[in-house]
Amino acid sequence: MEAAPCPILYTLRVPTNTVTATVNNNNLCLLPKSNHCWLPSFFSTFPRNFNFHGKNLQFNGFTAFSSPSSAQNQNLSQELAVLLEVDGVLMDAYRLGNRQAFNLAFQKLGLDCANWTEPVYSDLLRRSAGNEERMLILYFNRIGWPTSLPTSEQEPFVKNVLREKKNALDELMLKSLPLRPGVEDFIDDACNKGIPVIVLTSYSKSGDKIARSIVEKLGPERLSKIEVVGNEEVDKSFYGQLVFGKGMSSSLDEQLAKEARKGASAEKQRIAKEVASMLKVSVNIDTSSSEGLAKIVAALRAAAEMAGIPVYNCILIAGSKSGVAAAEQIGMPRVVLRSSFTSRAEFPSANAIMDGFGGADLTISKLCKKRWS
Repeated sequence: MEAAPCPILYTLRVPTNTVTATVNNNNLCLLPKSNHCWLPSFFSTFPRNFNFHGKNLQFNGFTAFSSPSSAQNQNLSQELAVLLEVDGVLMDAYRLGNRQAFNLAFQKLGLDCANWTEPVYSDLLRRSAGNEERMLILYFNRIGWPTSLPTSEQEPFVKNVLREKKNALDELMLKSLPLRPGVEDFIDDACNKGIPVIVLTSYSKSGDKIARSIVEKLGPERLSKIEVVGNEEVDKSFYGQLVFGKGMSSSLDEQLAKEARKGASAEKQRIAKEVASMLKVSVNIDTSSSEGLAKIVAALRAAAEMAGIPVYNCILIAGSKSGVAAAEQIGMPRVVLRSSFTSRAEFPSANAIMDGFGGADLTISKLCKKRWS
């Protein structure tokens, strides 16, 4: 029986007669000798031992985001889509605006004695390992807390400074901070080659609205050639409606998706407890971020759906650990673009790590050729 066309199914389409998937050392399925096999939605998150054969393209140790030999004559643009995060990728706000935002927050709160020069900021950043709350505590322990502030009020005071600092940084990003060097040329090159470019704003730290305003810095002509996936686009996507149930009635598939997520979390806890019992240690897995990770996964799938490209042929250019984790979970290749905020961070599951756009760093040509220096 012929499968009905459906955007989310297209993102789950895999080449046939070339794929073997194993789960718990048992064959999951043998794909029929037809043009394509439509996998159920829950098997779309490919495990690490999901092997693709045929036209293997090495991607820094990652194989399996190429179409089979039947698609060798297709243009590269039909085999690839590029997804860009905003934070750290489109704009490195922390390098250019973080210190300035702190100083603006100090001024707003009337803390005339507080002013972070570049050496002071760098020292605090190093000593706190980037923890901004710790930076403020270290600083005021050094110069003295406001005389009218009781010790019991220090924590609310710090949170208030951080809130004002975020507001100041958002304002700076909108008005004065530039995009990362080379990002516009990178996008232009992709568009000229017919490669879909999608910017992800739905899980930006600054929020969807601020992130969209940053995207607008690309200019109207460039914006007309790319797509943006924010909260609204995720909600309207087939995957978003299926998983989050927005814009559709509660269906059996939706309930199954929710129960599957709960079951996976419970199973992870069970296995952890068994291992802990064997090792005679105490262990507790933090699942508090599972909801945030699910939101990122939904954004990645919505982007693949919008591009009309399978997730394993979409490449996420990430500036966050959470983005890398979500992409790994669904089998999407991921390239980390380092920023000042992640300059010391480790990304063991990234397929490649770059320092910037252009030149010896990240280019569309390298993505197409899967060639890394």
